[in-house]
This record gives sequence, structure tokens and C-alpha cells, in this order.
Amino acid sequence: MTEGTLCFVVRDGEVLLIEKQRGLGAGWYNGPGGKREPGESLRECAIREVREEVDIDVDSPALERVGRLQFYLDGDPQIDCHVYRTDRFEGEPGPTEEARPAWFAIDEVPYDRMWDDDHLWLPGVLDGKSVRGTFHFEGGAPLDEAEFVDHDLTWDVDMS
Repeated sequence: MTEGTLCFVVRDGEVLLIEKQRGLGAGWYNGPGGKREPGESLRECAIREVREEVDIDVDSPALERVGRLQFYLDGDPQIDCHVYRTDRFEGEPGPTEEARPAWFAIDEVPYDRMWDDDHLWLPGVLDGKSVRGTFHFEGGAPLDEAEFVDHDLTWDVDMS
């Protein structure tokens, strides 16, 4: 199972999302994130991915782990995603080869241009909750073309 992170940067009732320019989920919105590199902690992965994808630095002590989401395709484990949230960062987000960043009001997040499962858990995360979830997709590879068929969520879990 591939292990990775997502990071949601929030400020003044807005959340920073990226429109992926390539790779898994290209053309869709999500938080900055990606695969963990060998020897890298999950926190280091989240910080690196935000820097690489939107050219800002998130404050490590303020980076809060708020979720763990596991994705399965045709019953096989695919992605183990650790979700972070922060309201402290330096710099102004800018586009990269990987992503185009945009701020959205939290009540105007474009769920119709995101993964099919995001509307189930992201509102709670943006509202300050923590979550563990499993999501099942069917229809073969790649995951971003498969059909979302089932899920299980547990809220307000200890993420330590």
C-alpha cells in the first residue's frame, strides 16, 4: 500500500486547494500532498509536498494530523493517506508544474470537481474534527477512473 499525505491549509474561512496538473487525479481539486519518500516522516512528507506543489512553508509545530484514510481498489489496498490541517504558513501560494493553487470559501469547496469520497469527510476535517476512514472503489486501475462503491468513517478519533 502506498503511503502518503494530504495537507489542508486554512485561513479566514477559506481553504487552499490545488488543481492537479498531472498524475493521479489530474484535473481535480484536492489538498497538496503526495507519496512519502524513504526515510521521511509523515510530517516531513506533508511539509515537503506543500512546498513542492504550492511554494509555501507550513509551520511544523502547527501542523495537526487530523485523519487517516485508506483506499482500496477491487479489494486490494492502494493508498494509506495521512491528512493534516494547519492555519500557519509563510509565503504566497503559486502555481507549479504539479499544481495550480486556489483559495475557496469553506462553504464553496468544489466537491463536484474532487474525488467522489471527499464530500463525506472533508467538511468535518475543515470544521475541526478528526477522522479515520476506508473507501472502496471498483472497476480496475487506475483508481481515479474506478467507481466509488462503499465507505466507513469514524469521527473524533485520537490521531497520536
